[in-house]
Amino acid sequence: MDLFIAIATGTVIAATPLVFAALGELVVEKSGVLNLGIEGMMLIGAAIAVMCVFSGLPMMAAVTIAAIAGALSALLFGVLALTFMTNQYAAGLALAIFGSGVSAFIGEDFGSTPTDAVNNLHIPVLSDIPVIGPLFFQYDPLVYLSFIMFGLITWFLYRTKGGLIVRTVGESPQSAHAIGYPVIAIRYLAVLFGGAMAGIGGAYLSIAYTPLWVEDMTAGRGWISLALVVFSTWRPARVVLGAWLFGGMTILQLQGQALGVGVPSEVLSSLPYVATIVVLVIISQNRQMLALNFPASLGKPFRPAG
Repeated sequence: MDLFIAIATGTVIAATPLVFAALGELVVEKSGVLNLGIEGMMLIGAAIAVMCVFSGLPMMAAVTIAAIAGALSALLFGVLALTFMTNQYAAGLALAIFGSGVSAFIGEDFGSTPTDAVNNLHIPVLSDIPVIGPLFFQYDPLVYLSFIMFGLITWFLYRTKGGLIVRTVGESPQSAHAIGYPVIAIRYLAVLFGGAMAGIGGAYLSIAYTPLWVEDMTAGRGWISLALVVFSTWRPARVVLGAWLFGGMTILQLQGQALGVGVPSEVLSSLPYVATIVVLVIISQNRQMLALNFPASLGKPFRPAG
């Protein structure tokens, strides 16, 4: 039972940075914009959060500043892709490279120096319940924030007028513009939100999941977050399930290495990424499901007439 609890809680914790980043990208893509720079924004958020913690700021202040840094880095992408109509794929890749370089510069003074980790919450009575307590009521605040953001994003996209407008902009920006909605402004807001979420995901990596700074510590999680949006066919609940799948595979391979499984560690370390690729291949075979939720104007530039 202890092993089961360790794997289950470890899965949720390992999935949390992916939940933040992928849900943010989901909103961005629902607006019709494709930002490939998640990896760079997560790295900037991770480096900024570590810098804030070493400067003596409270954990939540560090996370907030990391979110702002992620949003500002996303703003660079927005200016290139939305204002200057640069190819979105190229702008996103440039942001990923830019983020890697900037984060390495910011974090060079904090390399491999442990920080104080975000403390887990202890909820009176609930946290002390056998099995249920450790499974549901002993996480850090950012894990619960990821649950809250999932609920809020789902509610916003499918239960509010604002969410309908965002989805309309992603499906037919010409129609949204004709009705009178500011398509570019809405896409800017979506891009900024996605950047903030990626920044929080990066901050979680550096001050909660592994509380220290290591250059390129995201280890491809930004690209996995992009894949999860496709894996989920642009549905928030499936994003979370996909993140848990990746997190579960990550924890299982760590447990396998700890138990001395007779498989090279490099092979075990690749399992989460291989599992994601396999699932993507399977999902891509169902073209009807992809077409049903695919934002029709994803990646296509829009210039208001006149």
